[in-house]
Amino acid sequence: MFDKNDALAVSAVRSLSIAQIEKANSGHPGIVMGAGPMAYVLWNKILNVNPKNSSWFNRDRFVLSAGHGSALLYSLLHLSGYDLSIDDLKNFRQIGSKTPGHPERMHTDGVEVTTGPLGQGIANAVGMAIAEKHMASLYNKPEFPIIDHYTYALCGDGDLMEGISYESMSLAGHLKLDKLIVLYDSNNICLDGNLSTSFSEDIEKRMESINWNYIKVEDGENLEDIYKAIEDAKKENKPSLIEIKTIIGYGSQNQGTNKVHGAPIGKEDFDFAKKSYKWEYEDFKIPEEVYKKFEEEIIKRGKEKNKKWNELLSQYEIYFPDNYKSLINGIERKIDENLFRNVKKYDSKMDALASRASSGQIIQDIAKNEINFWGGSADLFSSNKTDIKKSKSFKDDPKGRNIWYGVREFAMAAIGNGIIAHGGSFHHVSTFFVFADYLKAAIRLSALSKLPLTYVFTHDSIAVGEDGPTHEAVEQLAMLRSIPNIIVLRPADANEVRLSWKIALESKESPVVIVLSRQNLKNLKETEEIETIEKGAYIIKDSEKVDGILIATGSEVDLALKAQEKLKEKGKYVRVVSMPSMELFRKQDKEYKEKILPSNIKNRISIEMASSFGWSEFTGDKGINVSINDFGISGKGEEVTKELGFNIDNIVNLFIEKFDN
Repeated sequence: MFDKNDALAVSAVRSLSIAQIEKANSGHPGIVMGAGPMAYVLWNKILNVNPKNSSWFNRDRFVLSAGHGSALLYSLLHLSGYDLSIDDLKNFRQIGSKTPGHPERMHTDGVEVTTGPLGQGIANAVGMAIAEKHMASLYNKPEFPIIDHYTYALCGDGDLMEGISYESMSLAGHLKLDKLIVLYDSNNICLDGNLSTSFSEDIEKRMESINWNYIKVEDGENLEDIYKAIEDAKKENKPSLIEIKTIIGYGSQNQGTNKVHGAPIGKEDFDFAKKSYKWEYEDFKIPEEVYKKFEEEIIKRGKEKNKKWNELLSQYEIYFPDNYKSLINGIERKIDENLFRNVKKYDSKMDALASRASSGQIIQDIAKNEINFWGGSADLFSSNKTDIKKSKSFKDDPKGRNIWYGVREFAMAAIGNGIIAHGGSFHHVSTFFVFADYLKAAIRLSALSKLPLTYVFTHDSIAVGEDGPTHEAVEQLAMLRSIPNIIVLRPADANEVRLSWKIALESKESPVVIVLSRQNLKNLKETEEIETIEKGAYIIKDSEKVDGILIATGSEVDLALKAQEKLKEKGKYVRVVSMPSMELFRKQDKEYKEKILPSNIKNRISIEMASSFGWSEFTGDKGINVSINDFGISGKGEEVTKELGFNIDNIVNLFIEKFDN
């Protein structure tokens, strides 16, 4: 099956990758030299993608979990015919290039997910495989396999050392994701030296214990064996890991050592390596035989499969028009313009509800009207209220719209990123707000990757009470708000919750965090008529004249409104502003910001049961931030909030003492 031109192509992949690193004088040559053969076999012989239409929906997905091997991926993308030129490769790791240090989604044609932080790529791949299985079950019909593809990942020892790899692979085995295949570049070397210094697991037994199929390839240079292993893996009814034994930095004078891991090998050693590869061409010069090899295989295969799929999809549209419409809307991330007309509104005569509870009701209404809407929780469905009541679990039925992620918060978020990166659906993940710390690295990649995953965090503050400081979120709001390209929403009542979900489903390139209470919140009369909170802040209740402004979020908006009434009795007139999202408010023009927070009104108090960090931007040098800059305390929720200053009398007294002049 493999001939001399395949050997030449492998040498091209290796040499082109090293050339990028040498020209940039930066990068990781070890993996590109060791894993080149396995990557070539997967891409040119097996992977079903269309480089001339990289967004073809039924393509196989490839995740380079070991993202430091980006030069290898860029070489494959270029040779396969993606929109990545030789000049782009020459600009590896340079400002403004299409070839950044680690792969970035929506930056480089053909890159599926942003990788680099080890382990997360494996979890992304698990998410993609989950999405494929769910959508296939939802949309496929007899003789119409509209969704039918594999997800592949390439990982190294570092990925498998990260805890998230165990979390996500454990779930993948539990869910029997049979279209997930991971190639493990096993070279016994880590950054600091021999792998034995820090890792001695029996990977085969680990895979067996979490219900994965395990295959071993003893020689990472044997293309036939690698090909056979992948084809064998595709026959299994569970996910597969193929351990391929390689030599890091293969061909270098320092091969097999950590010296070739993370620094250029230098001209002399590059020349040495090229001789071992029998590569006789100048840097960045690729012989026509190599381009032809890729043209005849991956490019031709992809075009043909894409064409057949388009034809199948056209027939599908005729026979199943409603399914077709839903599928395309999911792929394009479109919701019906009337969707939220069918989502319950709330009025002040209704019973008070925790915002987690009103969110739970809203989720049911959305689910009735949007088939592509689904989600999961880290063993907290009963607390987060995020399950879709009239649906099974994904484990019991792949059509099921509830994923029981188990106590795997970090993996849950990274898997969610993979589901959104796969495309076709609206997904949410959920846990307690204080556990956002566990998720932070994945949330950061959501934002960097422009993945509009929805995060639902409940039990949002010190009002959790008896569970004490370990479960009382204090610094998490400031932490999340500090991440670029994120929308954090802390709604004041059920109507703001409803509008928060609208923002989440309409988001195209930003993750959305909805932060919800455990304690009951009154349905505010002041929100009954609002139609949007998309500007981040609005005047929820004004005054005939304005001596000052109270700015609040979440449950504290009601406190601000009550303080407003008490201040009025004392002859002090204040405006109350609800600010569910700092990020959205910052995006507004100067005119709107001035309307809400006039610059001439310096008497301002922010009220939020969290860190004061960031609030001075809105309260100014003369303002007061009623906040918490220490950990919480254990006790009854209402007593804890009162003890820490979140009561009407404290707000009123602070305003009078500070601003009565």
